[in-house]
Amino acid sequence: MSDRSIETMAIRRLGRPGDLGWVVMAHGEIYAAEFGWDTDFEALVARIVADYAADNDPAREAAWIAELDGRRVGCVFCVAADETTAQLRILLVDPAARGHRLGARLVDECIAFARRARYERMKLWTNHPLVAARTIYLSRGFRQVEQEQHHSFGVDLIGQVFELDLAATVPIADEASAEGVR
Repeated sequence: MSDRSIETMAIRRLGRPGDLGWVVMAHGEIYAAEFGWDTDFEALVARIVADYAADNDPAREAAWIAELDGRRVGCVFCVAADETTAQLRILLVDPAARGHRLGARLVDECIAFARRARYERMKLWTNHPLVAARTIYLSRGFRQVEQEQHHSFGVDLIGQVFELDLAATVPIADEASAEGVR
């Protein structure tokens, strides 16, 4: 008798058929269910994914898919903001897969790639309800550099920009519980 309580987790490069569409669909469905965001957000994610698919430089840009028991359950993208700055984009972990540190592992992949690609800094834009993601970013040494109220995706939000000096070394905190924060 096999033990189905053992789950297999993997982080792999984006690139299989269906990956791009899954990223867009998962963002649309999860953010609508958890935060009440409308299809404007899904459209934004679709543009980010389409831009990546149409014109990415594999030496400077990459994306990853997290899998749990062979199912897609998470993603993150690392794209060039400019010659010296990488941008972490569209981090997501499906609610059913949270608590496995997949968000932290995806962020770590993104940071490690940006360092190997010789970026000097990394930035990201997020919004105030995304507490678990922010906890991961802060534990990796990101610091908030901007904050602004806005109305987007059908709701009032506080947008936040974070930056990370990629030359700095920051001890990685244990955020095993961070992904469970809502």
